[in-house]
Amino acid sequence: MDLTIDLSGLKLKNPTILAAGILGTSAASLKRVAQHGAGAVVTKSIGASPREGHPGPVLVKTERGFLNAMGLPNPSYHEFVRELETVKGDVPVIASIFGSNAKEFEEVALGLSKARPDAFELNLSCPHAKGYGATLGTDPLKVKEIIKSVKSVVDVPVWAKLPPVANIVELGLAAQEGGADAVVVINTIPAMGIDIESGCPILGNKVGGLSGAAIKPVALRCVYELCATLSIDVIGVGGISTWKDAVEFIMAGASAVEIGSAVHDDINVFRNVSKGITQFLEKRQCSLEDIRGVAQK
Repeated sequence: MDLTIDLSGLKLKNPTILAAGILGTSAASLKRVAQHGAGAVVTKSIGASPREGHPGPVLVKTERGFLNAMGLPNPSYHEFVRELETVKGDVPVIASIFGSNAKEFEEVALGLSKARPDAFELNLSCPHAKGYGATLGTDPLKVKEIIKSVKSVVDVPVWAKLPPVANIVELGLAAQEGGADAVVVINTIPAMGIDIESGCPILGNKVGGLSGAAIKPVALRCVYELCATLSIDVIGVGGISTWKDAVEFIMAGASAVEIGSAVHDDINVFRNVSKGITQFLEKRQCSLEDIRGVAQK
C-alpha cells in the first residue's frame, strides 16, 4: 500500500510528521526521528535572538499528556543555521520560526534560508511566550501580514501553525489569503497545574500549554472546520498517538498529521502509525485519498 503524499509541493513517503519542539533541537535528533519512520520533520521554533526560556519546571507529565512552558528557548537563527545545514537527508525538513512582528519573521526566514529548509512553519500559536506565538496568531490581520511578509522572501512552502481558538476558521482564511501553502492546527492549549502540598503553581511560568491525548477532540474539531472551508492543505496535530487517531484526522480532511507528545513513549510511533494505516486501507481495499475527508460528506 502506497502512503506517499504530495503536501504543498513536498513529497512525503507517509503522512506522519514530527511536530515542532520535540527532538528538533539538533541535526542528530532530527535524523534519528527520520530513521524511525517519520515522513518529514519539523525543527524546534527558532527566533532572531537567543532566548533562555522560562524558569523551571518547564515540563510536567499529566494523566493524559504534558504541561509545558518552555518559553521558546533557542540559540537564534545565527547559530541554528549551521545545525540545519547538516540535517538534509531522506525526508523533508521544515524550519519552525517565530518573531514578534512581520519583519522579525522575515529576518529569521531569510537567515535560515541559507540552509535550504524544504519549508517554513510559522509559529503563530505558542500560548506562553509574551509578545510571540498566539499573541500574534489570534489576530487575522497580523496572521495575513506575517505570512505575506515571509512569502515575499522565500521560495519554499510556508505553513502557518494556528492556535486553538473559537475563530479558527477566520484565522485559517486569513492565512490562506496571505498566501500560506498549509495551516497546521493545533498548538498546545493554555493550562496549568497546582501542587497541593505547597499551594504553588507547578510550572515555573505558572501557566503553560497542555498537549497529548486530552486535546485530541479539540484539534480534530479545528481540523474538521478548516477542511470544510479552506482550499489549502490542513495538517492536524494534537493528541495523535495511534493509527486510529491519524485516520480520524485524515477522515476529517487532514492532508497529513504531526506527532509530538507520543514520541516520549515510543520513537517508533511514526512507523507504527504508518503500518496501522496501511493495514486499515488494505483490509478495506481502498487508498489514502479514498478516506480523506469522508467525514465531510
